[in-house]
Amino acid sequence: MTKTKLASRHAPALGLALFALAVAIPSGAIAQFGTGSPAEVTEQAGGPAPPRDLTGVWARIRPEGAFFSNATWTEAPPELTAYGQELYSQSRNSNAGDYALSETNDPVLTRCYPPGTPRVYFHPYPFEIVYTEREMVMLYEYDHIVRRIYIDGRDHPEDPVALWQGHSIGQWRDDNTFVIDTVAIDERTWMDRAGFQHSDEFHVTEVFHRVDRRTLQIDITMEDPKVLAKPWVAETLYYRLAPQNWELSEISCSGDYLDFSSFEEFLEN
Repeated sequence: MTKTKLASRHAPALGLALFALAVAIPSGAIAQFGTGSPAEVTEQAGGPAPPRDLTGVWARIRPEGAFFSNATWTEAPPELTAYGQELYSQSRNSNAGDYALSETNDPVLTRCYPPGTPRVYFHPYPFEIVYTEREMVMLYEYDHIVRRIYIDGRDHPEDPVALWQGHSIGQWRDDNTFVIDTVAIDERTWMDRAGFQHSDEFHVTEVFHRVDRRTLQIDITMEDPKVLAKPWVAETLYYRLAPQNWELSEISCSGDYLDFSSFEEFLEN
């Protein structure tokens, strides 16, 4: 296994799905719709965005000319405090190619820890959004992750319990823009795949803007007074609505997604 390539047992199925999708989606904006089993792969019809609705399966695309990375949020690194630099100096990432898999201390790769918010967006698998009366629920194909964004008007708890995905509340800014505010994100997660870590004061704001029926943009701002000298504003993420009736499959960190044979000695110590 190379430094940057991770083994996946679903590669053949994914390849067939992407081949079919390439016919329907313009080049330069190919979406990876994961390993699900769709009824068909015809691209969703266009049109205006439905008001106050993000329902559906969404997969990241790469528009021509837009910044795109599978490891970090911006071309330039964030500005760090002395403490933030100390944390970063302890990280040995492999996704950005700086260390081999046998050398990394990435918590996702060595311990199968959930990636957390917002790092979860770097995993190249889709997510589905569904609603209940009190919450917007994000179901990730990667590792069975479920994230709840409360929309019933509640505030964050005064002393929230740290969670892998944090505690999230959301509200509509207008008919096409939904804002999520997240705190209490477990300190064992990294902000990205390149090794930038955070403290217990990490605060993430996500702005979901549905441009039209099949296009979604996500803008992310990260704040942490202990680690970041100033807010880290990510480059915009772009998503495409999956074909009709697309169903999520599952990618398990331990077994399907990673080959842990390289870590046997590490895990025994």
